[in-house]
Amino acid sequence: MSIRLGILGYGNLGRGVEAAVRQNEDMELVAVFTRRDPSQLKIRTETAKAVSVKEASDWKDKIDVMVICGGSATDLPKQTPEYAKLFNVIDSFDTHAHIPEHYADVDAAAKESGKVALISCGWDPGMFSLNRLYATCILPEGRNYTFWGKGISQGHSDAVRRIPGVRDARQYTIPVESSLEKVRNGENPDLTARQMHTRECYVVLEDGADPKKVEEAIRTMPDYFSDYDTTVHFISEEELKRDHSGMPHGGFVLRSGVTGLEKEHKHLIEYKLQLDSNPEFTGSILVACARAAFRLNKEGQSGCRTLFDIPPAYLSPLTGEQLRKSIL
Repeated sequence: MSIRLGILGYGNLGRGVEAAVRQNEDMELVAVFTRRDPSQLKIRTETAKAVSVKEASDWKDKIDVMVICGGSATDLPKQTPEYAKLFNVIDSFDTHAHIPEHYADVDAAAKESGKVALISCGWDPGMFSLNRLYATCILPEGRNYTFWGKGISQGHSDAVRRIPGVRDARQYTIPVESSLEKVRNGENPDLTARQMHTRECYVVLEDGADPKKVEEAIRTMPDYFSDYDTTVHFISEEELKRDHSGMPHGGFVLRSGVTGLEKEHKHLIEYKLQLDSNPEFTGSILVACARAAFRLNKEGQSGCRTLFDIPPAYLSPLTGEQLRKSIL
């Protein structure tokens, strides 16, 4: 029997989830829910239906897991608790500082409905979080470092696009190589945000916009650019489409630690991601997590979970015997 999935939101991430479903034989996409006019939505799965979000409750018994593909700023804090009242749900909520309160809201809704909700299932938070946890357990005396990039930050790009005079923009987050090498060398440096990453912006201006004012607005933007060395390039719309239309990303999680009675032996754990498509990779994680949520709920569990709470075998379509033989 296939696990019946729904997708809520059909942007870049929603399309990434749809692509991932095709690579998992135990999954079936049955519906895509949208705030737009469903008749205008062109999904790529012929057997799935485009449905208005207003009709989601009608699908309560037709969907095993709803994969929620909204944004963390305003969508997911409302959508995930709301839809956890109807379905097992998955999201990729990535505002690290607000995960505890998001967890509490979703947990209450999922326990009330008897459903399972898996939140923050991306690569950071998500896969990177697991690696930080494993490394910290193995090397209790040490330090964690996380570097992101080189890659396009969708949130930072959106922040630049909201500046008056900007028609379109892409923002790359880039690790500072000298700082990364210090960590790899076991120096355990104290690093500021500016010392860990730089920002690079490619901006298309509206006709008549003042480039100096736009650049100043970018460089001084709090929480996004003011704490970083930021370079701004003004380019044409054609150049942006030609050279910056992809969505690459990635990064590194490192833990530098010591062992031995005299702490004489140094060790470095490093996990790296290099992604051609951030949304497609994230979508692939969400689909694996949907399998785990379905299994947990079938066992009678309910409430909110994170990847910290999921047995790794629950993410795989293989049996325990197959996993022990082929991967262990």
